[in-house]
Amino acid sequence: MDNPTSRPNVLLITCDQWRGDCLSAAGHPVVKTPNADALAAQGVLFRRHYGGAAPCSPARACLYTGLYQMNNRVCRNGTPLDARHGNIALSARAAGYDPTLFGYTDVSLDPRQLSPEDPRLRSYEGVLPGFTVRQALPEHQKQWLSWLQAQGIDTGAGSPGIHRPANGQAERDVTNAPPVYSQDQTPTAFLAGEFIRWLGEQEKSVPWFAHVSFISPHPPFIVPEPYNTMYDPGDGPAFRRAASWQAEAESHPYVAYDLDRQKRTKFVPGIEGKVPDWSEENFRLVRAIYYGMIAEVDAQLGRIWRAIKSADAWDDTVIVLTSDHAEMMGDHFMLGKGGFFDVSYHIPLIIRDPRRRAGAGSSVDRFTEAVDIFPTLLDLIGAAPQRHLDGRSLVPWIEGKKPETWRDAAHWEFDFRTVAKDEAERHFGIASSACNLAVIRTVEFKYVHFGGGLPALLFDLSKDPGELNNVAGDTAYLPVRLEFAERMLAWRAAHLDQSLALAELTEDGVVGYVSQAVGSRQ
Repeated sequence: MDNPTSRPNVLLITCDQWRGDCLSAAGHPVVKTPNADALAAQGVLFRRHYGGAAPCSPARACLYTGLYQMNNRVCRNGTPLDARHGNIALSARAAGYDPTLFGYTDVSLDPRQLSPEDPRLRSYEGVLPGFTVRQALPEHQKQWLSWLQAQGIDTGAGSPGIHRPANGQAERDVTNAPPVYSQDQTPTAFLAGEFIRWLGEQEKSVPWFAHVSFISPHPPFIVPEPYNTMYDPGDGPAFRRAASWQAEAESHPYVAYDLDRQKRTKFVPGIEGKVPDWSEENFRLVRAIYYGMIAEVDAQLGRIWRAIKSADAWDDTVIVLTSDHAEMMGDHFMLGKGGFFDVSYHIPLIIRDPRRRAGAGSSVDRFTEAVDIFPTLLDLIGAAPQRHLDGRSLVPWIEGKKPETWRDAAHWEFDFRTVAKDEAERHFGIASSACNLAVIRTVEFKYVHFGGGLPALLFDLSKDPGELNNVAGDTAYLPVRLEFAERMLAWRAAHLDQSLALAELTEDGVVGYVSQAVGSRQ
C-alpha cells in the first residue's frame, strides 16, 4: 500500500510504564527488544519522546485528547475527563472506523452526565468514550483470572495475590522466583491472543482501528520463566542518584515527601517496608525482573506482528507503539512514576506507516510529546486537523522530512493533590489547586516550577544529566532561571484552551476555526 490517501488499518499499542531508554534500538546496553526493533527498522523511532503527565489516567488523558493537563484537567487517577473534550476514539469513529479496545484506558467518566447511582462512578477505570470494548482488562484482572482458571490454574489469590512467587516466598528481600502462570499465560499473552482472535474475524476490505493496552511492564514486578532469569542483576548502567536516599530527600521538599510514601508492597506484593531502604542488590534484582518483563512484552509484540502478516494486513496497517509514562526503576532510590525526573516521563515511540517509506528506519532526536499522538493519527487516517489541540502531527518526520519549525523542549506536568484523603494538602499546608508542578526540558537545561510556594528547580543537564545538583539558587544561573520562568509563562499562555478562541463571530458569520470535538460525539 503505497498510496498515503488510502485509509489504513490502525493499531495503537501502549505498554504501561515502559522506559524510553529500555529499547535495544535506542542503544540500551542490556535490554534486548528484537520485535520492537524490527518495527523501528520499518518505521521511525522517536528518541526524545516524553509523556505529558503521570500516573496512568493523567498520562493517558494527554495521549487520548491531544491536550496538555492544563487543558484536559485530568489531575489524578479518578479525576473525571470533561465530556466536552474530543479524543482519538471519537475521531476514529467519525472517520468511519469502529475503534476497538483490548485492555483498558483508565478514564474516569464525567459525573455530570451520569446518575449519582451509576456504578461507573465508583471506579477510575472507565472506558474512553468512542471505543467498542472487545476485551476489557482492568486492574482486578478478573477476565484474565477466569481464563487462567479454565486452564487449571488456581486463581484463588486473585489480583495482585496471584503475582507472587509460586514457591510462596514473601520476605524482606526481592526474589526472581516465577509466578504460578507460564510465559504463555501472562496478561500480555492473554490480550495478544484476544486481539489475534478478533483480527481473524475482520474483513480485508474493511479498515479497522484497534487499541491494545498492555499493563506490563507495570508492577507487580514478577515474570515467568525464562524471562525471570534472562538478565543478570549485575548488568546494567549505574543508578542515577545521590550518595544516599537521605541526601536525595534533602534536595527538595517534594522529593522528601515522595520518598517517604514509597511502599515496597506496591511493587512486590507481600513485602513490607519502604523502597528507599532496599539494598543495591535488591534494586538491581528488581531492575533485572523489569527488564525481563519488557522482554516478555516484546515477545508478544512479535506474536502480533506475525498474526498481522499471516492475515495479509501488514502492508495495510499503521502501527503506533508507545507507553503512557515511564518508571524510576531505582534511580533516585525510587520505583514507580510521578514527580519531575526525566526517567519517569521519557517513553518509547515507534510509528510505522507502510504507505510512507521515505523515513523508514530513521530516528528523530527532536523533542516529541504524548499530545502529538492524536493529531498524528488524525493525519494518518485522513481526518480533518483540529487546530485547538496542543500536539502537532508527526507525519512530516514519518515522511523523512524535517519541519521548518519544531519545539526545542519537552513539557510535562504532575499534580500531586489527594482530594479524597487530603494527604498532600495537609503535608505541605497548601490547597489542592496548588499541589502541582510543570517542567520545561531542553537539551541543556531543565526547569521545574512548583505551585504553593514550593521552591523551583533548575538543572544544568550538560553538566548534570542525573539531575542531582539544583542550581536554581546559584547567582551564575539567575539569567537562565529567569529565561525559563518566562518561557513557562509563554508556554502556558500559548496553550490555554483554544477550542473557541480560534473562532470569531462577525457580520459574515463565524470566521476562523470551530472545534468539532463536541459535534463528533454524535
